[in-house]
Amino acid sequence: MSENLKRLTEQGVSIWLDDISRERLRTGDLQSLIRDKHVAGVTSNPTIFASALSKGDAYDPQLRDLVVRGVDVGEAVRAITTFDIRWAADVLRPVFEATGGVDGRVSIEVDPRLANESAEKTVAEARALWWLVDRPNVFIKIPATLAGLPAITQALAEGISVNVTLIFSLERYRAVLDAWLTGLEQARANGLDVSTIESVASFFVSRFDTEVDKRLEKIGTPEALELKGKAAVANARLAYAAYEEVMSGPRWQALRAAGARPQRPLWASTGVKNPEYPDTLYVDQLVTSGTVNTMPEKTLDAVADHGNIDGDTVRPHYEQAWNTMAALKQAGIDYDDVVRALEDEGVEKFVTSWNELLGTVESELGKAS
Repeated sequence: MSENLKRLTEQGVSIWLDDISRERLRTGDLQSLIRDKHVAGVTSNPTIFASALSKGDAYDPQLRDLVVRGVDVGEAVRAITTFDIRWAADVLRPVFEATGGVDGRVSIEVDPRLANESAEKTVAEARALWWLVDRPNVFIKIPATLAGLPAITQALAEGISVNVTLIFSLERYRAVLDAWLTGLEQARANGLDVSTIESVASFFVSRFDTEVDKRLEKIGTPEALELKGKAAVANARLAYAAYEEVMSGPRWQALRAAGARPQRPLWASTGVKNPEYPDTLYVDQLVTSGTVNTMPEKTLDAVADHGNIDGDTVRPHYEQAWNTMAALKQAGIDYDDVVRALEDEGVEKFVTSWNELLGTVESELGKAS
C-alpha cells in the first residue's frame, strides 16, 4: 500500500502530515506513519489543534494541572500546543538526524491575529515559540502577508527556522524568496552558521481552485467552464519556475557557498475539496525534486492506495501552465483580485480558528475544574 508513497519520496518529494493530536502521539500513530507511510514531518495550525482538543481525553491531565495553576486561556493554549509540538519533534528526531536536518520537522504557527500587525510583535511571538518548544527541528510558521515579510527576514536573521505560510500569488512568493535571502544574508553578517537555518515556503493549492472555479462558474461560458480545476496546479507549477529562477541567481550562489540550504517549496492545502476531481490531484500533478507535500491523512491514504506517481509533473509543464493562466485571464479571471481575496480569507479563517481554539480550551478548562 505504501509503494506509491515510496515512489513519491524517491522523486524527491518529502511527505509531511498536516495534522497533530495528543491522541496520535500517545498511541504511537505518528511513529507508525513514519515507519509505514514515509511521513517525514508534521504541520499544524489552530484548526487542527481545536479539533484535537474537542475529541477524547488525551488532554485531560494537563488541563487539570492548568486549572490548578490558575493560568489564563492564552497561556493554557501555548502550554498545550507547545507540549504536542515538542513531543512530535522528539518522535521525528531520528528522521531529522538521518536527513541531516532537512526533514523530521514540526511546524507551529504564530498567533494569526498578528498577521497584519507590526513585524516586532510577530518576531517577539516567534522568539517565544522558538524558546518554548526548544527543539532544533521545529519550524515557526509566519504568514506571508505584507506585514509578515520583514518578520520573516528578522526571524531568519536571528537563526530561527521558518515555515512561511499563506502564499497564494507568484508576486508574493518572489517577495518571500527575497525576504528569505535577505534573512540569511543578515544571519551570515551576524556571524551565525547559516547551514543550521532551515526554511520552507508553503504555497497553497486547493484553495486557489476553489476560488477560481467559483468565478468561472459565474462567468459560465463553455471556455470558462473548461478551465475548472486547472488553475491551482498551473499556479503552483509557475511558483516552482520562479523558485528555479531565483535559485540560479548570484545571491543564492553566494549563500550556498557559505553552507546555506535552499528554502524548499511546500505544497500546502493539498486535500481536494471538489469531489468531482481526483482525490490525489494536488499530489500527482506536483511531483518534482526538492519539494514538500503536506497532506491530511485522508489524502495520504488516497495517494498510498491509488496515487499516480510517474516522474516529474512540474518542470516539463511550464509552458502549459503559462497557457492556462493566459486562458484564465482571457476568460475574465482577475488574478490579482483572486489572490487578494484568498489572502484576506486565509488570515480571517486562521483568526477564526484561533478564537475557536481559545474557546475550546476555555470550555475544557471549565470541565476540568
